[in-house]
Amino acid sequence: MDQQLYAKRCREAVRTKLEYLESCSDEQLKGIVEAVVFGISAESYLTAAEKEQLVSRVLYSFRGLDVLEPLLHDSQVTEIMVNSHEEIFFEKGGRLFTYDLAFESVERLETVIQTIVSSVNRTVNEASPIVDARLADGSRVNVVLPPVALKGPALTIRKFPERPLGLQDLIEKGALTPEAADYLIAAVKDRRNIFISGGTGSGKTTFLNALSQHIPSHERIITIEDSAELQIRTVPNLISLETRNPNTEGKGEITIRQLIKSSLRMRPSRIIVGEVRGAEALDMLQAMNTGHDGSLSTGHANSARDMLSRLETMVLSAVSLPLEVIRQQISSALDVMVHLSRMTDFSRKVVEICEVGAADGGAVKLKPQFVYDPSMECLQAVTKSVDEGGHVR
Repeated sequence: MDQQLYAKRCREAVRTKLEYLESCSDEQLKGIVEAVVFGISAESYLTAAEKEQLVSRVLYSFRGLDVLEPLLHDSQVTEIMVNSHEEIFFEKGGRLFTYDLAFESVERLETVIQTIVSSVNRTVNEASPIVDARLADGSRVNVVLPPVALKGPALTIRKFPERPLGLQDLIEKGALTPEAADYLIAAVKDRRNIFISGGTGSGKTTFLNALSQHIPSHERIITIEDSAELQIRTVPNLISLETRNPNTEGKGEITIRQLIKSSLRMRPSRIIVGEVRGAEALDMLQAMNTGHDGSLSTGHANSARDMLSRLETMVLSAVSLPLEVIRQQISSALDVMVHLSRMTDFSRKVVEICEVGAADGGAVKLKPQFVYDPSMECLQAVTKSVDEGGHVR
């Protein structure tokens, strides 16, 4: 069966019928689609499974994200990567697979993209070809359009579980040990500022979400993100802030820096910044240094030590200060660094938990508390001494 051809014919027939209806419920639409599919399938033999698959595909094209819907409904799929309308990959169990379905045309993919971004009041076009958005369930979306994307519209969806993973779930998956989890829970309850680092896809947002579940329910939390992804369900007094892209005239942009400054006037107990990538690092550190203890954030780096260097660079992009002053700001603001990594077997693990020490004229000191031991394949508590550079002797 040429499902692509059948789906297109069915969609056109259904669209013709819908032109005569002012409104149509999901149940009515399903009835129309089934009637059209069964009528067209009479021309050549289709199995019951093929008919059912065709009905679902046509339905999804009117009420969902077309051929991507089966992947969105598969709880084991964690990432969907559309390189062009004919080339789709997905991640399942940490491995990449080629999807056997494709969009019928570039125009159909563009329609799906516009549906996604318009639902969160964002715009993407040739003049502004890059945008971050989210789906209704909180899944992260990135879109890049031509002429920036040479093969055609590129769409990447990072899915998140319906139920946010907790630290106990991560322990069961082998991402950290019970002892390390207890240490981090105590750090959250003691209102220590925690920074989570890691590479792309290492699980930073998932881990931040898991830690956030241990914030006392009586506190007031402000979350600040490029695209709202955090699912904090244990704190009722919660405000979620999200950045806004500029309009077609280049006006109306709301940045993370602006949101952090505004959040300080909203009487937060803690501030959670989804990710720092640039000059907003300065504002985050200043917030942590001005009484907002227990704040959390994440950033991209290859190690906890590299993350400190990246923070220095980020602050320098915002203001020209002596390096010694910046390091003093960092050491005063941060209490604990947690580094995550994606392993060769595609699992994600915590590989470093360090306490942040002083910066006495040199680099900020790190005192490792837990370090991943490859031979044991888990975190081990550090009992050895540490040199001035923060390295275990």
